[in-house]
Amino acid sequence: MAIRVLLVDDQPLLRTGFRMILEAEGDLAVVGEAGDGLQAIDQVRALQPDVVLMDIRMPRMDGVEATRQITGPGRDGPAKVLVLTTFDLDEYVVEALRAGASGFLLKDAPANELVQAIRVVAAGEAMLAPSITRRLLDKYADHLPSGEEPVPDALQTLTEREVEVLKLVARGLSNAEIAADLFVSETTVKTHVGHVLTKLSLRDRVQAAVYAYESGLVRPGAQ
Repeated sequence: MAIRVLLVDDQPLLRTGFRMILEAEGDLAVVGEAGDGLQAIDQVRALQPDVVLMDIRMPRMDGVEATRQITGPGRDGPAKVLVLTTFDLDEYVVEALRAGASGFLLKDAPANELVQAIRVVAAGEAMLAPSITRRLLDKYADHLPSGEEPVPDALQTLTEREVEVLKLVARGLSNAEIAADLFVSETTVKTHVGHVLTKLSLRDRVQAAVYAYESGLVRPGAQ
C-alpha cells in the first residue's frame, strides 16, 4: 500500500512542488494539504495520513504545537511528523522533536532526499541525517540541560550495553555504525534499540537522542 502523506506549509507554491515530486513516486500518495497547524490537525483526523510533512513557521498555529497535538504525549495515532526546517533560521526544531516529531528535513534538500526521508519515517526508523541531527542539538545546546541535573531513574532500568547503544544513537550513528563500533550484529543493535525505546517509553530514535541530551547522558559537543 502507498504511504499516505499530508503536506503542511503556508506557501501554496511549496506544497505544489512537494506534491509534484511525491506523486511521481508509485509508493507515495498525497492525501491532502494544510496551510497552518490548525488545518493540519483537522486533516490528520479526517485523512489518517502515515506521514505529515510539517513546516514550522505558519500562521494561527505553528508546526511545533501542531506536532505536539498530533504525536505528542498521550497520542498513539499512526501519523508520524517529518519537520521541514531552514536550519539556520528555525530555532524551534529541538522543541518539535521533543513534541513528538520523528525527524526533520532541510527545505532545500534534493527531491530524492525528500522522498527517501518520507519512506524512512514511515518505516519507523526516524533518525534522519544523523550528523545534521547531532549538529542541530549542539547548535541549540542552550535549550538543553547543563548536565548538573540528577540522572533520571529511568536510565537505571537500562543495561550497560543499552546505555552504550543509547549514547551512540545520540551521537547520530546508524545501526550499521553502532554494530561496527560495538563488534556486534545489526540485528543485535536493533534489539538493543528496541529495548531502550520500550524501557524509556520513547517513540523512536530521534526521541531517544533528545532524551540522551536532556538527561545529561550525552553532553552537547562531546565526542
